Amino acid sequence: MSTPNSTLRAVRMGLLMSQDEFARAIRDAGQRVGQHNDASKRLVQRWESGETAAPRPVYARALQAVTGLPIEALGFSMPVALAHVSDDGEGGHDLEDSPVGIPATNGVPAAQPAPARGNYSGVWLSTYEFYSSGRGDTFVGKHYVVLLQHGNRLTAQSLPGASLNPDSPLSIDLQLDGSTVTGTWTEQTAADGYYRGARYFGALQMLVEPTGRRMAGKWVGFGKEFDVNTGPWELRLMDASTSKATLGKYSRPPES
Repeated sequence: MSTPNSTLRAVRMGLLMSQDEFARAIRDAGQRVGQHNDASKRLVQRWESGETAAPRPVYARALQAVTGLPIEALGFSMPVALAHVSDDGEGGHDLEDSPVGIPATNGVPAAQPAPARGNYSGVWLSTYEFYSSGRGDTFVGKHYVVLLQHGNRLTAQSLPGASLNPDSPLSIDLQLDGSTVTGTWTEQTAADGYYRGARYFGALQMLVEPTGRRMAGKWVGFGKEFDVNTGPWELRLMDASTSKATLGKYSRPPES
């Protein structure tokens, strides 16, 4: 059976778009760069259901333009030809004084997860802290995210305009094992901000409180001197609904 692409669905819902509207945006993105595509609601349904495991490059480029995220962060189960090429045509990632990515696995086969308990879909407030060596101070990052659960997998995408710092979309991909959630995050910083549009990756592990309304733990990543950094991260449930009205309500910056 195909595995649904709940990451792409979360991203689309985070943009407050129906499948029809998402397909139209993909067609418009193709037109703007002179690469016509025939994106349709049915195609979006095939991507989200997992029936189509990866988009063709012409669609992948348009998806990146519409979502503002790299194609490898959109949950497709098969690689896409341009997955490791950045916007300027060069590979690799930036290293700044903020934490960046670490490998998700070390080659050891993953243990089978325990059955999921409850359903954690809804709007959550994501809060993390990090130390900036360049500025000599600790900072807080906050986003309202829409979180969707499919079996033991949790995917979250920040809502439009819902970050403490403008234009810094956040994606989180987690695996649920009992009361433990483990996975990765990706954040695209603002082009005119301190980190000049750099894209950061990291690992994350948290514990779910018995109430099911809060997850708390830590991220880990590398600094510019290749030292290992870490800090607290929590997700706090704001609303269990994922309706369009609810998502619209939280499409605003969290309080500082």
